[in-house]
Amino acid sequence: MLEAILQSVRARLGEVIDAEDELRARARRRVDHRDFVASLTTSGLSVIAEIKRRSPSAGPIDLGLDVAARASAYRDGGASCLSVLTEPDHFGGSFEDLELAREASGLPVLCKGFLLHPAQVWQAAAAGADAVLLIAAVLDDDTLGALLAEAGAAKVVALVEVHSEEEARRLAAFEVELIGVNNRDLGTFAVDLGTAERLRRLFPPDVTAVAESGVSSPEGAARMAAAGYDAILVGEALVRSPEPAALVARLRGAGR
Repeated sequence: MLEAILQSVRARLGEVIDAEDELRARARRRVDHRDFVASLTTSGLSVIAEIKRRSPSAGPIDLGLDVAARASAYRDGGASCLSVLTEPDHFGGSFEDLELAREASGLPVLCKGFLLHPAQVWQAAAAGADAVLLIAAVLDDDTLGALLAEAGAAKVVALVEVHSEEEARRLAAFEVELIGVNNRDLGTFAVDLGTAERLRRLFPPDVTAVAESGVSSPEGAARMAAAGYDAILVGEALVRSPEPAALVARLRGAGR
């Protein structure tokens, strides 16, 4: 499934590369950057609340999602930041969703996509992203280093995602301030909160650490807080919840 997603990304990549100069110009005109990392380092456990319509593991979640209303509810519940899926073929996402969520919530926003080329960093920045996701599993060291440098030039922070000890150890060669540990195995889609618990010890204590996937309850949130995480990224549970603001508040409260 991961390879199928990457094939879809590669099929659209030419259009993004062709527009790179325009995207760079738009991104450099921005004056509305929001500090994603600072928003996650307040007291207690922060919540990055996600906007997504479907996923390969869960199938359809909410195809008619009202992005602005959901983003506002997340903010009202105390979310520190948002994550917005922008991959269209497998997640039903778009950059329009990102723009809507950012405008409605007033929060810093992570562009959650599958970045393989520097032009995609500028695409995200031009759309208003304050952070971009870089997945170590799909990037060699040269590409990861290039994308980290490009993110710095575009004034967006990179959330570098790992889900194994091997990937975690690779990050020692880079200056990374924001690390995410995905509890979902990208090959099997199996979820294990123990992944985040095992990997946290491999990172410097002062890095901003995010536990991703698999947290749907205050109990899970408390486990991630106890393991040393500054934030959790929660998607499916919040999108499915009839009371998303209340669930965000409960997840935050569990980490105090």
